[in-house]
Amino acid sequence: MADEAPFQLLHQELIQYIYKSNERGEINQESGRNITKLENLGFRVGQGLIERLTKDAARFKDELDVMKFICKDFWTCVFKKQIDNLRTNHQGIYVLQDNMFRLLSQLSAGKQYLDQAPKYLAFTCGLVRGALLSLGVKSIVTAEVSIMPASKFQVMIQKM
Repeated sequence: MADEAPFQLLHQELIQYIYKSNERGEINQESGRNITKLENLGFRVGQGLIERLTKDAARFKDELDVMKFICKDFWTCVFKKQIDNLRTNHQGIYVLQDNMFRLLSQLSAGKQYLDQAPKYLAFTCGLVRGALLSLGVKSIVTAEVSIMPASKFQVMIQKM
């Protein structure tokens, strides 16, 4: 629990820094750029982290094994818990559901904060996308929140 607080604080400061450095300009256009910056930071962190986690691991058989690794080991390493639910349509789309997403748990559960959720999810989308690419799975990762602090991450696998 002690190492969870610094990660959450660092994540919040990262978001504040990126959004404060781009306060000038149009709100919608800048917000999209800020989310892209956060996702790119997460992408790089995900690549580095997955390299360390899998350096002594055997190769994965298929993309389902990769997704199970992301949901169990990778998610546990980053968020100290496993994904609550993994669903797939067996055609390259996976939905990872976290019912108590740690990076949203500090925000109030009111509906007025739902519009703020994307900036708190962008880093994690990049984290997952970077980890998957390092494991040889090209993907598009999106996130949505309908009730705080639960979140769903949709991973669409792209064939290389």
